[in-house]
Amino acid sequence: MMLFKEHLVMLFVWSFALVVHIAAAELSYSVPEENKPGFIIGNIPQDLGLQLREFFARKARIDGEDLIQQFCGIDVKTGNFVVKGRVDREELCGEKMSCVLRFELVLESPLELHRISLLIQDVNDNPPIFPKDTVNLEIRESADKGARYRVNAAHDADIGQNDVQQYSLQKNGHFVLSAQDDTDGSKKIELILDKELDREKEQDLNFALSAIDGGNPSKTGSMTIKVTVLDANDNAPVFNQTFYKASLPENAQIDTVVAAVKATDADEGVNGEVTYEFSRITEKAKKVFSLNSKTGEIRVIGPLDFETDPKYEMRIEAKDGYGLSSDTKLMIDVTDVNDNAPIIYLKSVMSAIPENAPPGTEVGIINVQDRDSDKNGQVRCSIQGNSPFKLVPSIKNYYSVVSTGQLDRELVSDYNITISATDEGSPPLSSSKTVHLSVADINDNPPVFEEQSYSAYVSENNQAGSTLCSVSARDPDWRQNGTVIYSLLAAEVNGAPVSSYVSVNGDTGLIHAVRSFDYEQLRSFQVQVMARDNGSPPLSSNVSVSVFISDVNDNSPQILYPAPEGSSFMTELVPKAAHGGSLVSKVIAVDADSGQNAWLSYHIVKSTDPGLFTIGLHSGEIRTQRDISQSDSMKQNLIVAVKDNGQPSLSATCAMYLLISDNLAEVPELKDISYDEKNSKLTSYLIIALVCVSTFFLTFIIIILGVRFCRRRKPRLLFDGAVAIPSGYLPPNYADVDGTGTLRSAYNYDTYLTTGSRTSDFKFVSSYNDNTLPADQTLRKSPTDFLEAFDESTNPSQVGFSLSPQLILCFNDSYFC
Repeated sequence: MMLFKEHLVMLFVWSFALVVHIAAAELSYSVPEENKPGFIIGNIPQDLGLQLREFFARKARIDGEDLIQQFCGIDVKTGNFVVKGRVDREELCGEKMSCVLRFELVLESPLELHRISLLIQDVNDNPPIFPKDTVNLEIRESADKGARYRVNAAHDADIGQNDVQQYSLQKNGHFVLSAQDDTDGSKKIELILDKELDREKEQDLNFALSAIDGGNPSKTGSMTIKVTVLDANDNAPVFNQTFYKASLPENAQIDTVVAAVKATDADEGVNGEVTYEFSRITEKAKKVFSLNSKTGEIRVIGPLDFETDPKYEMRIEAKDGYGLSSDTKLMIDVTDVNDNAPIIYLKSVMSAIPENAPPGTEVGIINVQDRDSDKNGQVRCSIQGNSPFKLVPSIKNYYSVVSTGQLDRELVSDYNITISATDEGSPPLSSSKTVHLSVADINDNPPVFEEQSYSAYVSENNQAGSTLCSVSARDPDWRQNGTVIYSLLAAEVNGAPVSSYVSVNGDTGLIHAVRSFDYEQLRSFQVQVMARDNGSPPLSSNVSVSVFISDVNDNSPQILYPAPEGSSFMTELVPKAAHGGSLVSKVIAVDADSGQNAWLSYHIVKSTDPGLFTIGLHSGEIRTQRDISQSDSMKQNLIVAVKDNGQPSLSATCAMYLLISDNLAEVPELKDISYDEKNSKLTSYLIIALVCVSTFFLTFIIIILGVRFCRRRKPRLLFDGAVAIPSGYLPPNYADVDGTGTLRSAYNYDTYLTTGSRTSDFKFVSSYNDNTLPADQTLRKSPTDFLEAFDESTNPSQVGFSLSPQLILCFNDSYFC
């Protein structure tokens, strides 16, 4: 029952010993040693005033040396600060009166650092221990009453109240115990001879010395004292120093002499021979130092580590040959050397940083530790190379890795950030750590076409669906931000949507024709192609694509003058006095095609007299090859073929009717001109026309001569070697080419009268427009209609005139050409 009450008292004391306070960003806790794992020391989120969810969302963690972290940790469910492993105060702190473990609590977003101090409270878990289980004392029988014999004090690894509090000597007939505090704070244990010895009565004495600590319950340690009664030895060894002090660097070599103690004994012989031994030394110190029992030299026998044990304290006893002894204290200070390189801990790092992150963005947190002290533990950190990042000092050996410039994933997509840490020791030690950081893509680049503009060439009459060209754009962004889709911008071509002419493949950029093109209707057009990426928001760019349609020889030449065979009857007058090379007439033709497809050539394929007339290959002018003779037939028929220069060549033919006559009196002979293709009624019409024309012949000749005199710049009469031929006619989409036999767009017209013809024509042509009548059509009018066309003329007798464009008139009893 008493034991149970004592345990309750201890639990009550421990519960009140868990003192927690928060001040200046520091948490302080205390915990008794030897608690089982899971023992709750305190609740950190509650002590910091944080919600549990916020506490873990900020990646709370305990930082400290690895050796310390194995004792304590944070419960991930409750946030309790708990014991993780066995906590032995004696192992952690040795003989230190205050055993405090220091941790650092790190919170992120924002970065906070809270210091945690954990006081390890001592419990009475170690009994007092004497250096030896048995002490042999040899005391001469001549020893006086009151003689004092020093024995080694017991050592208790516990501290404070749990340390040795009292000694107890087993009852015997000769000695009593004296326990007093020494000058250095230790206990001085002496046996006082209370009753003289008598070797003859008692040669050996055995009794026990016990040490009792102040724990509850208390623990006891004991040793046996064996006293051998000898003859007199009245001088104990004496050290030449009250205590010794030495220091050595932590990298001292094995067998290095740390110090040498010296004690002398005034006795002679065996009574004056002094030997040395450790009277009090820790187990750790035993593994590091040795004592020469003869010389008193202390040497290094094991590795030293300033960071683990910076100081050693031990007591050395000097004993003479018969058991008289004295002791002294030796304090050894281990000095630090720069034997620990800085260690870089990566506490937090972003998996990827957006390329549009502004300068100063925090991408990671590092912590640098150096176990050395003073200058040896002062560390300088930097980032190697030219990466756009720098270190910003934060809180006690913590650094933030922040960006210093604008990032561009298309230039650099990954960074290997090498962080270097160098201490200020001599020589300095350094270490480095490489952090890999990826740059996340954003849609900051529009698609860029490989060319500033594109041109496509296609022949007319192409098949619908044929490929015209291909456009290509590149986007340096990644994945969907770099995926390019092509489309046509809305526009019109000749009043129709551009989509009715071409289409574009959204994935490949191939442009296809939607319809078959006609060069004569459309020679070129332009479309705008847009390249758009799949980013959010999407970016785009446009490019111009010019489509040029090339001509194909798909149009035959079109004869404007004379009318093609089958049209109205037309006759040219040729004077008998014409010499070789005189211009007789001219064939006028055009071709709706362009280029070489519109280059025309003229050929006489059939004539009444093959040697009389020739035609210009490219001009179409019909000239006499020789002088006209009396034997030549008055009626000359020519069949003229007009060919273009296309491949294959296309052609058209026309008939030219020439009448050789020197004066108008012979004109009635026209009634005898017969053509297989004319109607049989032609003769009747010619006779009637001849009579009518003869009646007004003289008057009309005078009018013609007057008009020609007033307008000398007009082409001359046929009888003077000139031919009244319109100088050009343009069909739809005709491309004018000099020297090809085609004509220009502004013309003058003259009129000529033939007598005796039953069918006379009047023709004139001006530049072409959409209202022009086709060349193979004539508009027939009566003589009355024809006269009405002259109402607006200022001079009724003037024959050369200009009428409405694109009109061809043919009427009976008069012939104009």
